[in-house]
Amino acid sequence: MSGFVEKPEPLQVPGLVHLHTGKVRELYRNEAGDLVMVASDRMSAYDWVLPTEIPDKGRVLTQLSLWWFDQLADLAPHHVLSTELPPGAPADWEGRALVCKSLRMVPVECVARGYLTGSGLAEYEQTRTVCGLALPEGLVDGSELPAPIFTPATKAEVGEHDENVSYEEVARQVGADTAARLRQATLAVYSRARDIARDRGIVLADTKFEFGFDGDDLVLADEVLTPDSSRFWPADQWEPGRAQPSYDKQFVRDWLTSAESGWDRTSEQPPPALPQQVVDATRAKYVEAYERLTGLSWS
Repeated sequence: MSGFVEKPEPLQVPGLVHLHTGKVRELYRNEAGDLVMVASDRMSAYDWVLPTEIPDKGRVLTQLSLWWFDQLADLAPHHVLSTELPPGAPADWEGRALVCKSLRMVPVECVARGYLTGSGLAEYEQTRTVCGLALPEGLVDGSELPAPIFTPATKAEVGEHDENVSYEEVARQVGADTAARLRQATLAVYSRARDIARDRGIVLADTKFEFGFDGDDLVLADEVLTPDSSRFWPADQWEPGRAQPSYDKQFVRDWLTSAESGWDRTSEQPPPALPQQVVDATRAKYVEAYERLTGLSWS
């Protein structure tokens, strides 16, 4: 069992039709047919959307995505049309709402990995492959790969887990030409972002993108290169052979699996509310990632 501990009621806004409640985002359609994406402060872990929010998280994700879209515009067009608030929208949407093109989305999580960890490490330890791609012997948790690899996954519903699939399976599902374009775009965008992050003292271990079609154009959509969709590690603490410190929800995961939380993630019980110190530490990590990457001060 998983999903929302407490599923929120979407806000009704004149002129907007609510389409979907995701783990973090609310999705609306305006009268022009464009999408309006609103990033909440919700936090998810272990396939649960938790009952405790992280203040400013949605704004950090939105503003960091906008910064990255600008850095990547020559490699991949993006879906953002406007950052102006829709008429009648609440003031709290400021900084967290985007008006976006309505795309024909590709039902694939486009994952790029430059370092071995997470589910990729688990598969490698069993088979010396990741998503069917053979890797050298002797790699450990945190090892840099000889070259970045494209390791796609299925896109899961809220409360379910993305599942890694082979490139051949993606080609079967969406066609060989689209699969090739997804792989090329994913690796090009990852490589650019990895180099930018490295210049700022951050290792971009892996990340996931979503793409959609605007006519024949492949367009980068949703969020991009945030602590929710990427593993960012401080470069000066990178040490293969162990779990790496990271700019993400690790404080949340660590507390949920600690004796202090009292939660058994193998049970069907929902996770408990987060204590204030975990909320504060998690918010600080998201803000630090934004500031280190962009060079801007968060306010």
